Amino acid sequence: MWCISDFEIGKPLGKGRFGAVYLARSKETHFILALKVIFKSAMEKAQLEHQLRREIEILCHLRHPNILRMYNYFHDQTRIFLMLEYAPRGELYKELQKKKYFDDTRTATYMEEISEALIYCHAQKVIHRDIKPENLLLGLRGELKLADFGWSVHAPSLRRTTLCGTTDYLAPEMIAGSPHDENVDVWCVGVLCYECLAGYAPFEAATRLETFRKIREVNMTFPSWMSDGARDLISKILNRTPSLRLPLKAIIEHPWILNHSSSDLSMRRSPM
Repeated sequence: MWCISDFEIGKPLGKGRFGAVYLARSKETHFILALKVIFKSAMEKAQLEHQLRREIEILCHLRHPNILRMYNYFHDQTRIFLMLEYAPRGELYKELQKKKYFDDTRTATYMEEISEALIYCHAQKVIHRDIKPENLLLGLRGELKLADFGWSVHAPSLRRTTLCGTTDYLAPEMIAGSPHDENVDVWCVGVLCYECLAGYAPFEAATRLETFRKIREVNMTFPSWMSDGARDLISKILNRTPSLRLPLKAIIEHPWILNHSSSDLSMRRSPM
């Protein structure tokens, strides 16, 4: 069984509500990883132990190049430690802040990678429910890694009613309190695509209520520099009716993605 003394602890990589993430190296193998440290008392106080258990259970079983891998976990009397894959290029959010917004090639590549990750998740009956730039990390080659499954749910029935996620990324059916399924993740792909290209979220407003109103009405305007292909894709994803949203497989095959994505997958798919 692992314990904290098996690792050399390096710099902090991030801080969360219940603990922090550190760069770490196994003393025995010199393997580099990210160690997420969670305080049991904080989880108990927030009554989220079941959520953490669920996250660990889900993550242990997911294996995909665009999903942050969890290798193992262990705990002592006060803390829980998650042994996670280290994504050296950090959060997509910080990269977006630095660059202001991304070009078509970079955005299309990310959209393809996130769609591939979600196709895999949904096939395993896992809905992520909290896709946003802060929960997307970048690997060594700049590839996207879906992380933080704290709100995800293993729902064999795939119908839920919990309101969770981040205001700007909430789907209309979640705001309405209607049952929701994996199409809430598809909605987030549309919001993410817009934010990557524009530098801000499509339904951003001064108040939470105003944001909710804009989401319910799908009230958005595109910045002048956004291409027609990107507008077409985003409009087809951000449909108020969940079942009418462009499915993930169709997102990957959308002409704008095929023309701009630099992902290896696109190379294999595009006609010679």
